[in-house]
Amino acid sequence: MILPAIAAGVGVAVIAVSANPFIVRAQDGEPQAAQSAPQPAAEPAPPDPAAELAAKRDQTRAELETLSKSINLSTDKVSALQQSIADLEKSTQSIRQALIESAARRKTLDKQILESEKKLADLGVKQDGIRRSLHERRGLLAEVLAALQRMGRNPPPALLVTPDDALASVRSAILLGAVVPGIRKETDKLAADLASLAALQTASAAEKAGLTATMTNGIEEERRMDLLLAENDKLSRSNAADLTAEKKRSEELAGKATSLEGLVASMESEIASVRDAAAAARQAEENRKLMTDEQRAQAKALADSGVPDKNRIAPAYPFGELKAKLEVPVAGDILRQFGDADGTGHEAMGMTIATNPETVVTAPADGLVVFAGAFRSYGQMIILDTGDGYHLVLSGMDTINTRQGKFVFSGEPLAVMGAKRVASATALALETDRPTLYIEFRKDGKPVDSRPWWTAKDTGKARNDS
Repeated sequence: MILPAIAAGVGVAVIAVSANPFIVRAQDGEPQAAQSAPQPAAEPAPPDPAAELAAKRDQTRAELETLSKSINLSTDKVSALQQSIADLEKSTQSIRQALIESAARRKTLDKQILESEKKLADLGVKQDGIRRSLHERRGLLAEVLAALQRMGRNPPPALLVTPDDALASVRSAILLGAVVPGIRKETDKLAADLASLAALQTASAAEKAGLTATMTNGIEEERRMDLLLAENDKLSRSNAADLTAEKKRSEELAGKATSLEGLVASMESEIASVRDAAAAARQAEENRKLMTDEQRAQAKALADSGVPDKNRIAPAYPFGELKAKLEVPVAGDILRQFGDADGTGHEAMGMTIATNPETVVTAPADGLVVFAGAFRSYGQMIILDTGDGYHLVLSGMDTINTRQGKFVFSGEPLAVMGAKRVASATALALETDRPTLYIEFRKDGKPVDSRPWWTAKDTGKARNDS
């Protein structure tokens, strides 16, 4: 306890408080008597870090969506893209290879955008925490700053000038010895908080600048893919009438089917392109079984080279040999895995991934498109026959860019997600309005856990923080 009489030596009143004995108030005149500290109000419950991060991610995502709508490609960039497509060899093989490469670049950019989104949300939460701390300590900080300002205006007198000055110096020394350590501690903490806040703001600005460049590249890649898909469509217009008739027939069959097994069976028996392609793929599989070990090794080496024959009509590998080798078909956060509660009292038969709007969906593996269209509560759906009795089901997309009866290669773009989550039975009880892709693996008509097939980096499950 420091008496007001001592404080009079430097014209500063020190108020002794049990929690903060160093709080100093500047006084322009007579010293003020010590006052008792008011009882502190009940502290509010600390914020939930998970909820705070989820809210910040939602806010960041909304800001990024607004930013993406403001980005436009220059006329020169659009012309360069159109010229690059015009210079391509106009063959099915070259166009499809270009599509696969474009989809890979676009997925990489989508992943970078997701990572930047998470970083910005995390930086935002940290900034909010520092600002909240400063706000909660604003009274204490005002006292400290006032004391520092008072000491700066009225420094202690020089020692050994006059007896009165010497006495004032002693009084000042007694006072400062009591209050300065506490003031220094709070001052250092304030300086550290302000430095941290400035560093976080600088990091956020740099992340936003990099993200803007990434989003611009993503829009450019999206435009390139649109041009490639248009060229791909031109190459298949010769049988456009047949495709239209088959699409109408498949819609009729989808309306009658009551299960995925029934839908697949009807497609493979009633749709000519699917039936013929499935028969050719089965024959190719049988031929592969008859290969010598040397021929099989050569085929495997060709597939491993990264540029397997783009005219093939069967998977480059038996599906059972692809465990730990497939990439998830979309960039996003895994919300639900096979076996998790699906919100209806049952276990999920597949995995669900939340994505950003308009994210590209690629083929996880080589396969025949058995079905591409709307099916009951699944919404827009694609079924791939990947051989060995396996079928891959993808649903929840907004726009499908493939057709049934077509053989697609691993990494080939199949569809694009929408702007919001599509209402479907596979997306019940999800606490998000982000677009969600549902993926189901089926072996001989029965759902199986897909996790063994994904690469190690894709098997983790993100917390549902959306």
